[in-house]
Amino acid sequence: MLKFYNTLTHKIEAFKPLKKGQVTIYSCGPTVYDHAHIGNLSAYIYSDILTRLVKLATGESVKRVMNFTDVDDKTIRDSRLRHAKMEPMQALTSLTREFEGIFKEEMREVGNDISDIHFVRATEYIRQIQELVLRLLGESIAYKADDGIYFSIKAYQKTRIYGQLSKISVGNSRIDNDEYDKAAAGDFALWKKQKSGEPAWDFEVEGEDFRGRPGWHIECSAMSVSNLGQPFDIHTGSVDNIFPHHENEIAQSTAGDQPETMARYFFHNEHLLVDGKKMSKSLHNFYKLSDITDKEFSPLAFRLLVLQGNYRKKTNFSWENLEAASNRLNHWKNVFELTYQTENSSDEAQLEKVNELVDKAIAEMMNDMNTAEALKYIDEAFALFSDPADVNHLALTALAVFCSRELGLSIISLTDDITDKQKSKIVEREEAKSARDFAEADAIRDELSGEGIELLDTKNGTIWQRA
Repeated sequence: MLKFYNTLTHKIEAFKPLKKGQVTIYSCGPTVYDHAHIGNLSAYIYSDILTRLVKLATGESVKRVMNFTDVDDKTIRDSRLRHAKMEPMQALTSLTREFEGIFKEEMREVGNDISDIHFVRATEYIRQIQELVLRLLGESIAYKADDGIYFSIKAYQKTRIYGQLSKISVGNSRIDNDEYDKAAAGDFALWKKQKSGEPAWDFEVEGEDFRGRPGWHIECSAMSVSNLGQPFDIHTGSVDNIFPHHENEIAQSTAGDQPETMARYFFHNEHLLVDGKKMSKSLHNFYKLSDITDKEFSPLAFRLLVLQGNYRKKTNFSWENLEAASNRLNHWKNVFELTYQTENSSDEAQLEKVNELVDKAIAEMMNDMNTAEALKYIDEAFALFSDPADVNHLALTALAVFCSRELGLSIISLTDDITDKQKSKIVEREEAKSARDFAEADAIRDELSGEGIELLDTKNGTIWQRA
């Protein structure tokens, strides 16, 4: 049974799907104006692990939606800077499509399965956004202003509770921008009238021209409910999103005559720190995935670093920690290469022990996604193959499959067999040894050593390892 912390109820709960047949998940996606930083990627790694566990625990298919915020202050600002000669809408599309592609590739690189994610763009849900705005106006929960249309928290609070996630108490001060890290509590923009040079969509409200664009929060309300219905099962995101973004999503989606629950479970992960501090460009500790690969670390080493932490606690990134995670991953990879050997132990006890340790790892992951403790059992399982001459290939493959399927660490894809030519050389050396032509045998071993392949003579025959 899968259990995790539900921000909505502020306690660890067993996950129970709302209905049989399919689990519905909405994940707050990126604002596509630049590369995602490693803190963003850590959030998507945790939501990816959660999705894998939901599938494992329930046996149900998952319908998962992730949004691209492709119109907001940042995307408009940067599209102007990068594509100054284009029309505003064309510039916006050019910028955001570029970073959508980069984001998807970086998701794959860190081991996230995006094959079953339905990506949606805010700009493709303008009609649904406008319909939601009109409904809120019609129910007197939104009001018109000179510069746009705003959500009234005071009106909402007449029938609903605002602050379900953060337990915050708010006044009625107005928030006039989308920058959630600068926002104060209060009313927020649902729709913004067009400013000079901005992309905009036609919108007539009660005979008035409100040509403009949506506010940030309402985009997610329209995209999630349009695709998943209401309520849906799980809403994921970082703790940064709890207030005001997710609070405002809940308010917009549950206002008036709508169901009181937007999503049954809210899943939030804590910050990724860098050298014990929050990432900041001014501190020069604001890293992207390219900063990791430029130092020749595998993106999967970063994934392992994230999984070594706890999703509800701040995880610390440092180059030393990344190197340690990389060494751990490389060790697992080197052990798995033993499956390419021709020698194969028939030791059934190895397979039984691997299955036992994998079961223990799964149990830890099902218990509030305790990946750090699960990894200890995986280390113990890899240690079973300390004697390279005594390896049950089936047991080792089962371990690698778990790492790939449940952890997103594709050990198999990180390793390669030696070439057919190199295998032939090993056979030739065996034949030379049998013929007592030790000079030829030594020459072949030296040749393979020059290619990075070391040979070990064991009681069970010759095996190879990478130098």
